[in-house]
Amino acid sequence: MNAFYLGVVLIFLSAAGFGMIPIFALYAYQGGATVTTLLFFRFILAALCFFAYILIKERKISVDRSSVKYLLLMGGVIYTLQSNLYFSSVKFIPASLAVLIFYIYPVFVAIASSMVDKEILSKQIMFSIALSLAGLTLVLGTSFGEINMIGTLLALGAGLVYSCYIVLGNRVLKKSPALVTSAFICLFAAVSLFIIGLATGTLKFDLTTEAWLAVAGVALCCTVLAIFTFFRGLELIGSTRASILSMIEPLITIGFSALLFRERLTWLQILGGAAVLAGAMLVVSAREKSKDEKPYKAEAKKAG
Repeated sequence: MNAFYLGVVLIFLSAAGFGMIPIFALYAYQGGATVTTLLFFRFILAALCFFAYILIKERKISVDRSSVKYLLLMGGVIYTLQSNLYFSSVKFIPASLAVLIFYIYPVFVAIASSMVDKEILSKQIMFSIALSLAGLTLVLGTSFGEINMIGTLLALGAGLVYSCYIVLGNRVLKKSPALVTSAFICLFAAVSLFIIGLATGTLKFDLTTEAWLAVAGVALCCTVLAIFTFFRGLELIGSTRASILSMIEPLITIGFSALLFRERLTWLQILGGAAVLAGAMLVVSAREKSKDEKPYKAEAKKAG
């Protein structure tokens, strides 16, 4: 398979995994898990899986020393900050509005990548961002009545922080393999969450069997699979395209919610979903002839 399209498939797999998080989380919360508990076990189990695989395959764990500080920043600081900003925003504004505002992060990624990584911002890329955001508005059914500014700024902050996570990850991947990057990010995130859990008394271990199964699902499907495929896809197609293609995550969540909980989708939601997918497809077709496309050709030769 052509390296570019392989990257697209990997990003879609990643989005599917991340999109399942609210589904698994619902069952985990019903079984007594807190947010901190769920996230801690999500990342510690994922880290164990990643490191075990690396040891079996490579017989050693090697990481570029200059990248360790960035991995610590990504896993131990940026992820925790982004989560706190997002969950705080939901206290002030509806979750649907918070998600919509958060998903403006591809704009931040595109701007940052154009300055840092010299990625080209074509008109088609910018149009795809606008189309996908318009589609998400319909999918999430957001009402733009009275908007709380505190909640809005918190959600914007979460999107801005996440864009830094993606751009920084793109740079780290130039020195560290995707699997090693994923392993250390999960490890540092788990350590950070463990410290927070102990300090706030929000770590709970007396969960039901259903909750533990949900936690395992989050760790394996929504973390091991989702993170690795995202970073591998990021290597192949770049941060701007990867972030825009990831905008199908809410569609995955809504789709599984409709399937499992018999929630009906309105025609406006279906139309919005089509717009998001159309925006994603525009990214795939927006392979402008530039220096940014050379790595894809090189990868294709290796893959072939």
